[in-house]
Amino acid sequence: MKRKVRRDYARWVFVLPAMIVVAALLIYPIFSSVFYSMTTKHLIKPSYEFVGLANYIEVLSDMNFWSAFLHSILWTIGSLVGQVLIGFTAALAINRVKHAKGIYKTLLIIPWAFPSIVIALSWKWILNGVSGYIPNLLVELGICDQLPQFLSDSNIVFITLILINVWFGAPMIMVNVLSALQTIPQDQYEAAQIDGASHIQQFWHITIPHIKVVVGLLVVLRTIWVFNNFDIIYLITGGGPADLTTTVPIYAYQMGWGTKLLGKSSAVTILLLLFLLLVCLLYFWIIAKWEKEDK
Repeated sequence: MKRKVRRDYARWVFVLPAMIVVAALLIYPIFSSVFYSMTTKHLIKPSYEFVGLANYIEVLSDMNFWSAFLHSILWTIGSLVGQVLIGFTAALAINRVKHAKGIYKTLLIIPWAFPSIVIALSWKWILNGVSGYIPNLLVELGICDQLPQFLSDSNIVFITLILINVWFGAPMIMVNVLSALQTIPQDQYEAAQIDGASHIQQFWHITIPHIKVVVGLLVVLRTIWVFNNFDIIYLITGGGPADLTTTVPIYAYQMGWGTKLLGKSSAVTILLLLFLLLVCLLYFWIIAKWEKEDK
């Protein structure tokens, strides 16, 4: 009996530090955001009042919020589709390379290895509408009559940001998919070739079933990451021009640090959290269905 008590006590002693860290870094911020979202909390004024769901109603009634939400949806879908397609294709290509595979992986993973601030400022310099390398190159090659304004033209600025994010995030998809591809037993491909299966049939009936769960989990993680992405957009365009690249995280930042209305900003973050939870539940339901089909 004493040994059992000691074992239970020892477990809690080892787990307690991790629980404290989780509580400090995750649980406390969530509960404090929920509380502040129901108050008139201001970053400058010390006093505040409890207002219930008034902040949520006001945020959901703001057309700027829905505009930012639409931008976030388009930003996430465009980035995810591009990252998955390019990362998946690169992984399939490298998996068939027999020599110098490590060199190719190292070169392709370079964009993901740099900090976001380096990526953002580098592309901001490269695409600068006056002295940027790419705009001037397009003019010199005769492709454009005048310097294209990639970061200020309302017609192309959002697509430009999506392409930058695709370039930045595709290597992560590539590395994980490549790892999954290397776990597929080669004897299944050999058996399929003996049976006369084409490359498309091998891909559809062998490759896809083995890696679809991995790809599904990657999509879950990238959805959360991309939808919450703040640094790349803010550092390159700041949400402009004319709020055309303002997403929900930037909208929340402007609400919190621009107007100092922490209560409303907290309401935006809680709405964002609820939306992502619903999306993740849908993803996990699909992944669980896939796993049942494979059994």
